[in-house]
Amino acid sequence: MSVLVRKAQPSQSEVHTDEMLDNISIAYIQSQDAYLFPKVFPIVPVGKQSDKYYTFTKNDWFRDEAQKRADSTESAGSGYGLSSDSYFCDVWAFHKDVGSQTRANADTQIDLARGAVQFVTQRLLLRQELQWVADYFTTSKWGTDATPSNLWSDYTASDPMEDIETAKETILSTTGFLPNTLVLGYQVMRKLKNHPDFRDRIKYTSAENITPALLGSLLEIPNVYVAKSIKATNLEGETAGYAFAHGKHAWLGYVNPTPGLMMPSAGYTFAWTGVSSTPSSTIGIDQFEMRSIKSIRYEGEVAFDNKVVSSDLGYFFNGAVA
Repeated sequence: MSVLVRKAQPSQSEVHTDEMLDNISIAYIQSQDAYLFPKVFPIVPVGKQSDKYYTFTKNDWFRDEAQKRADSTESAGSGYGLSSDSYFCDVWAFHKDVGSQTRANADTQIDLARGAVQFVTQRLLLRQELQWVADYFTTSKWGTDATPSNLWSDYTASDPMEDIETAKETILSTTGFLPNTLVLGYQVMRKLKNHPDFRDRIKYTSAENITPALLGSLLEIPNVYVAKSIKATNLEGETAGYAFAHGKHAWLGYVNPTPGLMMPSAGYTFAWTGVSSTPSSTIGIDQFEMRSIKSIRYEGEVAFDNKVVSSDLGYFFNGAVA
């Protein structure tokens, strides 16, 4: 005798229609904290797109020229050379249009304005970071370029502490300034925090992992930054690919924390306030109607010049790890 099995009525699919959640969505928006460009070199707000600044001849300030003076004779005297350099803030821009049909048809869970502003902002943040790499974190920019004779990923033969001490001495011995800033590519930090030379220094005193702050303490370098930002390596429509923006490099140098008159620093970023109301981020966002295409345009601009102002205050390790 057969048994009739009835399905539940109404079914789950009949009592619920799937809708978009209004409390969660997924977007890969890179944290602003991952970017180095606003951290390492001071941002100097400027009111004009281009201008000049004075530079003093370094050697004139280090020569020993004072002499004993006999009674009723002239004192020894000298002077210093003065010249100038200049900056020019290139303007970078990017926009996203949101059409009227898209706005009219969008679900309430989609904040098109917020998404457009974030999209534009992310593009300009990434451009600033990649320009920072091109202008600062590469060869032929600084007083010294060096590749460790034994890469720091070679835990048996390498001596990263001595390599960094050599770089510190190189800068100090030619400028009188002790480096205070170390920038490490993510893959470099990954190798250094497990390097026996550093782990041996703390094995009897601490069970901590080697953080940037602890590494800085061991190296007597106050500011240690680890690069974490990534970029897409493909064009739109191609197979997606990704890479770290900074590569397997390291940079050591002296950065003046308070820019001012007669203040040396390895680099400054001149940020033109003419395109931005917030010089600390250097980005200005505008919203306006594009009647010809029936869209609202969200447009961002940024204007800056990453300037190596004292190349001898920087030391670049090219390809520090394998």
